Amino acid sequence: MGTGSAKELWESCLGSLQMEVTRHNYDTWLRNTVGLEWQDSALTVGVPNAFVAECLEKRLAPLIKKTVSGVAQRSVEVQYQVHQAGTMAAPELIGQGSPEPAAQPKPRVVLHRSPLNPRYTFSSFVVGKSNRFAHAAAMAVAENPGQSYNPLFIHAGVGLGKTHLIHAIGHTIREKNLEFLYVSAEQFTNDFVSALRDNKAEAFRNKYRTIDVLLIDDIQFIAGKDHSRESFFHTFNDLHAANKQIVITADSRPKSIPLVEERLTSRFEGGLIADIQAPELETRLAILDVKAAQAGLRLGADVANFIARKVLRNVRELEGALNRLLAAARLTNRPIDMELAQQAIADIPSSSPRRTHFVPPAVLQAVAAFYGISLEALTSPSRKKEIVRARQVTAYLLREETSHSLADIGKLLGERGHTTVLRSHAKVAADLNVNSTLRHEIAEMRTTLEERHLESA
Repeated sequence: MGTGSAKELWESCLGSLQMEVTRHNYDTWLRNTVGLEWQDSALTVGVPNAFVAECLEKRLAPLIKKTVSGVAQRSVEVQYQVHQAGTMAAPELIGQGSPEPAAQPKPRVVLHRSPLNPRYTFSSFVVGKSNRFAHAAAMAVAENPGQSYNPLFIHAGVGLGKTHLIHAIGHTIREKNLEFLYVSAEQFTNDFVSALRDNKAEAFRNKYRTIDVLLIDDIQFIAGKDHSRESFFHTFNDLHAANKQIVITADSRPKSIPLVEERLTSRFEGGLIADIQAPELETRLAILDVKAAQAGLRLGADVANFIARKVLRNVRELEGALNRLLAAARLTNRPIDMELAQQAIADIPSSSPRRTHFVPPAVLQAVAAFYGISLEALTSPSRKKEIVRARQVTAYLLREETSHSLADIGKLLGERGHTTVLRSHAKVAADLNVNSTLRHEIAEMRTTLEERHLESA
């Protein structure tokens, strides 16, 4: 087996990994990797630099080994090698809590230096009922930055297209020869900390306050970082006072972002707020058609309907399922038909948008019964390991499966604060990336909830 089979094997694995890890982790650590060699029971994966190799070893190695072995249908060891291919680049973002690379001088970002995904343009964005308003607002801002809708605040769940839109705005701004900067809130924080450490506050201010357009992604990650939040507040004010355009994305509305003070929230709400919902069936079919066309293929109507009805939650999962199918076709040299589609994505659980028919008492009862503890223990102050874990899972399910606010969920769990709920949800969401046992447990609890709901309907 050589480089061709290694490339195809790894592409198939990426299709699975894209649905297993968060978008941020996939884009940062996995997107710019390639299968280099597959010999015996060892797969060599090309990575852009040693830092990415180290982080993959430390953060995702168990999940990657399991995924590769599953696709290859035998135990495979995975090793990483720095590969300087022209299409590969260093990751644009560093994940929160990751080991920091050695400090290097950071030149001032000038026109066109901001990293943008070349695939994320307005022409490649599929418009439907769920995202039409956000798309129109983004187009208006891109055409006339600083003139209206300032700031533009786009919020949506994972994989629904908010990052696609903010990159599309950046591409249009670039064509206008305006100076812009695209960063994540995490990168903003990293830059701020580096400026303090290296005594380069003036360079930091020049980087962020002498531009025409600031595009900042996932602003919720600035919550709780007091000094970074203060710096962003002043950056925001300076740019806004100078009629410079600001575009912000987040996973929820401004008022729902915990630990973001009112003065910053009010500035977000002073512009235009647009949300993106989960795509409806017609939009999912259109997305599949576009993605398949980009790969030079055409899906049959039956195959497209099968995928679109199986993957409901977001565009990222939809793309991951399609990539997995395409890789399976290449690996097995088979045509793409219903039989192959059913085999390739058989183990992908049918997803669904956030449910609102699950009532909180049912969720608490399902979790307590699964872990064999009482409802009183679940909502008690107990810090026993097994009870804390059950409480975290309850917080996760309540946030995922009901429409209740963080504050309401905190009250249900024994008058706990919304920050505790948020941390519990984040903890479980992170563990789901690498813990297959936890994924099965939560799937079983969801099945129990569905069965009880149907019985009572």
